[in-house]
Amino acid sequence: MSDLLGIGASGLRAYSAALATIGDNIANAQSPGYARRTLQLRGAQSAGDTPFVRANINPGGVDINGISRSVDAWLIDDARISSGGAERASTRLAWMDRVEGALSDETNGIASGLTSLFTTADQLTADPANRTLRSQFLQAADDVASGFRTAAGQLSDMADGIAGAATGAADQFNADLKALESINVGLRKARPGSTGEATLLDERDRLIDQLSAQGGVSASFDDRGAATLRATASGDVLVGGGEVHPISVTTGADGRLSFSIEGGAPFDTATGSLGGLVEASNHVADQRAALDAMAADFAGQLNAAHQAGIDANGNPGAALFTGATAATLTAAALSPDQVAAADASGSNGNMLALGAMRGANDPEAKWSGMIASQAQATASARAQDAAATTRADAASAARSAVSEIDLDREAGDLLRFQQAYSAAARTIQVARETMQTLLNAV
Repeated sequence: MSDLLGIGASGLRAYSAALATIGDNIANAQSPGYARRTLQLRGAQSAGDTPFVRANINPGGVDINGISRSVDAWLIDDARISSGGAERASTRLAWMDRVEGALSDETNGIASGLTSLFTTADQLTADPANRTLRSQFLQAADDVASGFRTAAGQLSDMADGIAGAATGAADQFNADLKALESINVGLRKARPGSTGEATLLDERDRLIDQLSAQGGVSASFDDRGAATLRATASGDVLVGGGEVHPISVTTGADGRLSFSIEGGAPFDTATGSLGGLVEASNHVADQRAALDAMAADFAGQLNAAHQAGIDANGNPGAALFTGATAATLTAAALSPDQVAAADASGSNGNMLALGAMRGANDPEAKWSGMIASQAQATASARAQDAAATTRADAASAARSAVSEIDLDREAGDLLRFQQAYSAAARTIQVARETMQTLLNAV
């Protein structure tokens, strides 16, 4: 009879724990990073002798064999890889869109200024002495210079913004590395199969997910579940052996970013938001260099063309622009009479020559080509982002199909274990009643 009581008591303990586990699942159905938990039960057996068989095995109730998490290591790795790719593409696209905006005519007015400059030059060929047209010509030149300065300023601010974002991202990455090491310490102390261990494992996976979305990392685990995290490209340890090796960011003179691991080893990452920031910084640096080259080329062409003419006072034409970069490009302070519309061939000869500059290699065409190139690069980045996001969503869905909480399933298990709990309680009651009947018969 004591065995019957033991069987009932073990059932109460086991099914009570199972109900608590189901309650945790239901309560965390919407919690990010929570993996479904299952209480592992096994039949307990007790050995004993009978008159006919020695060491006979008799039923001994039910034992709790720990808590297991519903996870698939391959799907987790696939989801992390695709998440890193999606974050890289998304981060890169966000800055590419800003670059496109900074170079657009709505922002800087360079394209409309160039058109106005050449249109006014054409008008001056018909009326070279018109002071209003001469003033408009100088104003168009000033508008173009101002547009270059505006674009240069926005790209410079963008480079600073990327550097600031990289510093913040590196700080968050390092904070996650430290948090992961704290989880490792907890896992080494946790009781295997306990709720505490399952909670720590959930948090470990969440942190590694976040780190994978930030940069290229790979994880391995010991028999207690503690993680060793390495840089994917170099294999250098970031977390492991009780140590944390943080990363740092360096910004070059032109705004290009590079990351390194404590000790000087480079942290080259082609994935994650850090990888996207590196690519964005490279693109902005390239566009700033291209803008400077275009500003210098534009100023050189227009200065040479204007200086080849004669102004209204019979003097040689002065330079229209000063400055060697887009940020320093400035229209010279000329009066309307200093516009060199004439040349040796006539009063409008220089404006005719300036108008003839329009063609396949003129400033307008070059600027349009730069804008078209940026638009194409942005469109390509947008397509890559869409593909990477679709890939990441599919990988996340496959992972969630294993780990997520199905409330219908939990409801069925809840009913099953409630009935099992009631049966265990009834077993104890029957044992008590039987024992009392025997005692009363004595």
